[in-house]
Amino acid sequence: MIEKAPDDARVDFGFQKVAAADKQRLINDVFARVARQYDQMNDLMSAGLHRLWKDDFVALLNPPRGTAKFDVLDVAGGTGDVAFRILKCSGEGTRVTLVDASPEMLAQGQRRAEELRLRERMTFAGANAEVLAFGDRSFDAYTIAFGLRNVTDLDRALKEAYRVLKPGGRFLCLEFSQVELPGLKQLYDLYSFTAIPAMGKVVTGDGQPYRYLVESIRRFPDPAQFAHRIEEAGFGRVRYRSLLGGIVAIHSAWRL
Repeated sequence: MIEKAPDDARVDFGFQKVAAADKQRLINDVFARVARQYDQMNDLMSAGLHRLWKDDFVALLNPPRGTAKFDVLDVAGGTGDVAFRILKCSGEGTRVTLVDASPEMLAQGQRRAEELRLRERMTFAGANAEVLAFGDRSFDAYTIAFGLRNVTDLDRALKEAYRVLKPGGRFLCLEFSQVELPGLKQLYDLYSFTAIPAMGKVVTGDGQPYRYLVESIRRFPDPAQFAHRIEEAGFGRVRYRSLLGGIVAIHSAWRL
């Protein structure tokens, strides 16, 4: 049984501290405000690099190309970028269940799946990464991209990931990380705290959600600390790779 953090506990919401009971509502409000322009803003903020990072992420998963059954749980899957990449490079036996806690983000993912004619190979569900409504040992792989830093209780979410994976199942996380190069860190901070909220205001009419998203990156554990947390959740063969000087990292682990 996974213990839930007390509702009156104080947790990070960007650089603020809020009650644990309030964080998910605040997160949902952030994504409700940006859902329609989410993909456009990803292209602008990363100069399109997020596409290459996601390609690398899915290549590491290496889903089977044949008809063998392979069930993937894509958590915080939002508008479907990772799920669609998985389906496009895999065989007919691969199915993706996309879950997201934001109804608005989930609706965008469903719309895109219909447009790409991938809906028949997908299931969509509203769910929080900390409380997944799936049975134990249900999935062959668990993927999450740019989502774990938004959960209220990181360790609880990792334990849920372990629970729903089959023995031999793969855990993969793509997340913003801690910049390793001193010169790059200063430039990245300047860009993050000035340009990104300004772009958000121009594109969506509201820069505040993007200020939160930038702040949440700074609150996330560094790659080594995060790898340790993954191990503490029960996973084995934990590895990570930093990309672009540490701006993002891919963590890989297995339920052995």
